Amino acid sequence: MLLELAGARRVVFVGGKGGVGKTAVASATALAQARAGRRVLVVSTDPAHNLGHLWERTVGDRITPLARGLRSGSGEPGALDGIEVDPVATTEAHLAAVGGTIRRLMPEHLAGEVDKHMQLARDSPGAHESAVLERIAELVDLGLREYDLVVFDTAPSGHTARLMALPEIMSAWTEGLLRRRGRSERFGAALRGLEDRDAAEAVVGTQRLPEPAEERDAQIRRILLRRRERFESLRTVLVDEQSCAFVIVLAAERLPVLETVELHRQLAGAGVQVGALVVNKRSPSDAGRLLADRRALEDAHLTTLRQSLPGIPLLQVPLLPGDIVGEQALDRFGTALADASDQGVG
Repeated sequence: MLLELAGARRVVFVGGKGGVGKTAVASATALAQARAGRRVLVVSTDPAHNLGHLWERTVGDRITPLARGLRSGSGEPGALDGIEVDPVATTEAHLAAVGGTIRRLMPEHLAGEVDKHMQLARDSPGAHESAVLERIAELVDLGLREYDLVVFDTAPSGHTARLMALPEIMSAWTEGLLRRRGRSERFGAALRGLEDRDAAEAVVGTQRLPEPAEERDAQIRRILLRRRERFESLRTVLVDEQSCAFVIVLAAERLPVLETVELHRQLAGAGVQVGALVVNKRSPSDAGRLLADRRALEDAHLTTLRQSLPGIPLLQVPLLPGDIVGEQALDRFGTALADASDQGVG
């Protein structure tokens, strides 16, 4: 059922509590879709990356081939690429780009103040989230243009829920800036007051040429408009049930169940549809008293989950032997995912 869900979508987010198997579910789903003849990109946004460890190769913050030469039953070639988003490098690149734009738009004698402001911004609340969100928006856009499916292996629940809500927040914030710019005569007057040959300059090669305040103002507006459009585009994808789904992975334990219910509440508040719940590593009931007792305890926790979230498909994946490492192990895990159907507790 999960593979069918991914097969009908262009973007899938896999989230949940840390340590429950999100990377394995994301990778196995991506690999199965690539074997079905699709071009797939799997993206890790979790700062504690496991994608490279799972695939037994260095991935890092650039698109890296994970599987090639895949053929579907119809003969269509599939391919799987991966990338681990580096939050530190992403934040640094984001701030460098913002700082460069501000320095280009502001008088040269204020360059020191701009650098000081950007240094403070590096540690300000929300700077990291904003940078990672913009990177996610870029990768969604890239995925929709160059891939058939993008699968995101996300950070633990609280961080992911915040990111899912940010596109609407950032879009509204940017819209507010645009409205204030349109109404603010004082801000326009301040810009015009800076329009002398020594203060209003832009870098062109090694020469510095005057830049009129009106053009500076227009550039700021274009930057804000592009930012708003980027967030609105991401927001449109996130809330489109036909193109995007969120899958929550959990263990059949008390805290992961409670965290799943809370994550669902936050995602629903952000307008993001949860397409399935994947309960990973279910204990067998016929492998001795210890595991049978544990299975009964898991059943009780899943009954709570089913009562709290009755309308969402609940897929149960059994505890499998061995580590989920490497392509062959992911194929086996993908088979277990394919066999997991929406089922009752027990």
